[in-house]
Amino acid sequence: MTGQEITPPIRSLAAVTARLLVSGGPFEMETAEIGGVATRVWKHAPAHLRAVVESCAQYGDRAALVYGDERMTHAEFHRRTAALARRLVADYGVAKGDRVAIAMRNYPEWVVAFFAATGAGAIAVPLNSWWSGPELEFGLADSGAKVLIADRERIERLGEGLGRLELPVIGVRTRALPEGGRAWEEVLGEPGADARLPEADVAADDPCTLFYTSGTTGRPKAAVASHRNLATNIVSASYSRFRSLMRLGLEMEEVQAYVDALGPSVVLCVLPLFHATGAQTVMLPTLANGGTLVLMYKWDPEEALRLVERERVSAITAVPAMISQMTASPRLGDYDLSSLLLLASGGAPAAPALVSRTRSSMHEMLLGQGYGLTESSATATANGGSDYLLRPDSAGVPVATVDVKVVDAADRELPPGEVGEVWIRGPGVVHGYWRRPEATAAAFTGGWLRTGDLGRLDGEGFLYIVDRATDMIIRGGENVYCAEVEAAVHEHPAVGEVAVVGVPDEVYGEEVGAVVRLLPGTELTGAELAEFLKPHVAAFKIPSHIRIAAGDLPRNASGKLLKRRLKQEYGWAGAEQG
Repeated sequence: MTGQEITPPIRSLAAVTARLLVSGGPFEMETAEIGGVATRVWKHAPAHLRAVVESCAQYGDRAALVYGDERMTHAEFHRRTAALARRLVADYGVAKGDRVAIAMRNYPEWVVAFFAATGAGAIAVPLNSWWSGPELEFGLADSGAKVLIADRERIERLGEGLGRLELPVIGVRTRALPEGGRAWEEVLGEPGADARLPEADVAADDPCTLFYTSGTTGRPKAAVASHRNLATNIVSASYSRFRSLMRLGLEMEEVQAYVDALGPSVVLCVLPLFHATGAQTVMLPTLANGGTLVLMYKWDPEEALRLVERERVSAITAVPAMISQMTASPRLGDYDLSSLLLLASGGAPAAPALVSRTRSSMHEMLLGQGYGLTESSATATANGGSDYLLRPDSAGVPVATVDVKVVDAADRELPPGEVGEVWIRGPGVVHGYWRRPEATAAAFTGGWLRTGDLGRLDGEGFLYIVDRATDMIIRGGENVYCAEVEAAVHEHPAVGEVAVVGVPDEVYGEEVGAVVRLLPGTELTGAELAEFLKPHVAAFKIPSHIRIAAGDLPRNASGKLLKRRLKQEYGWAGAEQG
């Protein structure tokens, strides 16, 4: 059980699902009415995020948060969270439904602030720490935040904007406070051993977060997520893990014994907490299950490898570019990575070539990836274990509470194999967009989320994402899916990153363009890459414009390529792309 089988799954999905969903088991389902729609939900999911905070006390002196040389136990996390929640209510008048904004790096205080706000019945508003001052000011004004908890960099970026907003500020790890601002230590005080959350009447479908979409174009919209939306991830994460292992022929009792023997997970959080993947699929299940969350000041592949060795990290979820940088590190062999049992990609699709490259450069472990959006509260489908090795280009199958279908332009459901827009339904689908009724009506219908992603389902229910609808290139009437071409380019051993975009053309309307970052110590010309691609994709899909980039390709905080910026940098601007 320390490695990963390469042989095909022994047991069918239907058989595994039947065993997992047994009545009385941890993955039992029931039906709840959400927004007037009957929805399958996890029966044993926490009722709300308050319950997650309250459960942490039982884990006592077990490490909850690690940051540098700082360590916080679960008992300390519970006390500090409860104390801050009480201060938010007593000192700042925060009531149920009020918005509490959080703008900082992945500090331990971020985690405490998030759970304090939601535990008090308020709505946490994680703001993108990469945003400029005006963007942060937009988020604060748009959300109607009642209080801001921020670090020095964010306070400095906001500058005079804080005066315009007249917003009280709690400063984290800074002595430079705006007028009227208070330091974190002053607000928190010294939490007593008997610290408890303030009373709050919280229901499962009450809103608890506003996560701003990490779109690559236009102004971001805030997805209104409920306690149930987020708590669903806690059970879905365990369900996906059990499903992957049981596909190899194991029984539930054997998997449970294996999980128990391993003990609580130690998870390295390399993704920003203001992003749905970082907060909802990494932070939340880790703490809810008594695990340890190891935080990084900023992404650095060698620092990540060092932390895996030092903290005996057992799991990492990262965007593909991070995994590529880790496996390409010249010091990869210098660290003891034997504790690492799970390496998953999320936040952006991984090219199949990355799977084989990872397996050849690191010891055997469970590999996987998932698919979801901010609007689906992260996890919708998962692909892991032997399924991932056999179908590395698939986003996996839906978790048991989720339905996925593919529809055409007339919203008609398509049969397996045909490409259309992916729709998602389940307990993770958010309530809509904050104060955006028209955008909500356009994206949500009858419990279904219109993702804007193009994909197809195979006969076994595995989902394949082929592109964003806005990224598809139409060359002389032929559809070219950027994700397909990117996957083919990744097959070249010298390629570290690639972005495929449409380039305006007078004859064809659009031509295919590619920007490539090479792995260290390799060389490749555009002509050589084009020649390499000939056996892999049709001639009309081979990029006619290829540029070799000197550095990393621009991405937003969630790992998505900023293709509009690339088009501008290389003089390919014209038809808008995300």
